[in-house]
Amino acid sequence: MNRDLQSLRRDYQFDDLTEEKAGSDPLALFDAWLSQAIEACPDDPTGMLLSTVDADNKPHCRTVLLKQRDASSFTFFTNYNSDKGQDIANNPNVSLTFFWAPLSRQVRIEGVAKKVSREVSEAYFATRPKGSQIAASVSRQSQVIASRDVLSTEFAELEKQYQDSDVPCPENWGGYAVEASTIEFWQGRPSRLHDRIVFTLDDQGSWQAVRKAP
Repeated sequence: MNRDLQSLRRDYQFDDLTEEKAGSDPLALFDAWLSQAIEACPDDPTGMLLSTVDADNKPHCRTVLLKQRDASSFTFFTNYNSDKGQDIANNPNVSLTFFWAPLSRQVRIEGVAKKVSREVSEAYFATRPKGSQIAASVSRQSQVIASRDVLSTEFAELEKQYQDSDVPCPENWGGYAVEASTIEFWQGRPSRLHDRIVFTLDDQGSWQAVRKAP
């Protein structure tokens, strides 16, 4: 690459994040920021980076989609046998990162991932497009396959099989709810004097907020 990467920069000028604006409830603030992101960011505003650690303490990061935001949890759905599922089975401590560039905002969430109930997984699976349902049934996520044709062939077979019937939710597919214990809000500001406010859940179940230097 011949481009001068060091010269690529922009000055963040959108809004500020004061303690007054942040309030005392980080979940309410997240919901407000997410609503604004859905309006301002047309491309995957619910996309979040999921970071896990495997059995060898090696970190892994990939993008998943937030599908439910209930109480203090953030829920996504996946194949339980995937690499991320194996990581969570070994170590349920995970982090989630949202970055909304048009708003110069980032949210980092740390917490514990737990499987949702079978009823919740099946209810969400039923709302997915049929093609997505079949793909979830066909894909042995994270496993090595011989070629793309293998998936295409199996997809076509299941598509024919379930042409006139519902696709059942695979037993190895479902949701994880991440129960947040730390939530950091980052607001980009001019001259790199960014705002960072971090909420941490204490032993009594109350959120405590501090400001960190950018």
